[in-house]
Amino acid sequence: MHPPDEQLVEAYLERGDQHAFRALVERHQERVYSYLRGMVRDPDVADDLFQETFLRVIAALQNRRGSYTQQGRWLGWVMRIARNAALDHLRSRKKWQDVAPGGEDGASFWERLPDEAPVADELLHRREQGDFLAACIDRLPPEQREVLLLRHHAELTFREIAELTGCSINTALGRMRYALLNLRKIMTASKKKSLAETATS
Repeated sequence: MHPPDEQLVEAYLERGDQHAFRALVERHQERVYSYLRGMVRDPDVADDLFQETFLRVIAALQNRRGSYTQQGRWLGWVMRIARNAALDHLRSRKKWQDVAPGGEDGASFWERLPDEAPVADELLHRREQGDFLAACIDRLPPEQREVLLLRHHAELTFREIAELTGCSINTALGRMRYALLNLRKIMTASKKKSLAETATS
């Protein structure tokens, strides 16, 4: 049975156990990297930011600073550091615009969820469409793309996403709703265009 994250963190903090820290990185590296790759859209930059993220994690843990506590969820804390690294990079290149608060109305997500949203949600799990899906996700507005990445790559809860991005749960849910709807439209349009190009070639 694999030890929980908190036990591995404690082993690293109390005894400097490098094997415990390596286990933490290996357990979550795919989620963290996928999020960074989706945010910056460049695998080389994502590699650099992945390393930067864990350098920041090590520094925070060794200096006993930062916001991590034993009561917090390890992955959520690491994702906050990864997000800061990604936003620092994007802002330095002026490719990110912060979203004004209160972008979506206050109606309940569950009341507004249309029937087609679950269909779009299912598309996220079709791995055979990975490259096509990634290209479509890249075309989403930044705030929608980020919520989708945090939910499906990092597997954060909507409460964690809301806390991480500084918005309400309803806003996070609303962004996810629009992300799924827009993703479905983008995928449908892209497939139609591809079929039309094939027919005329």
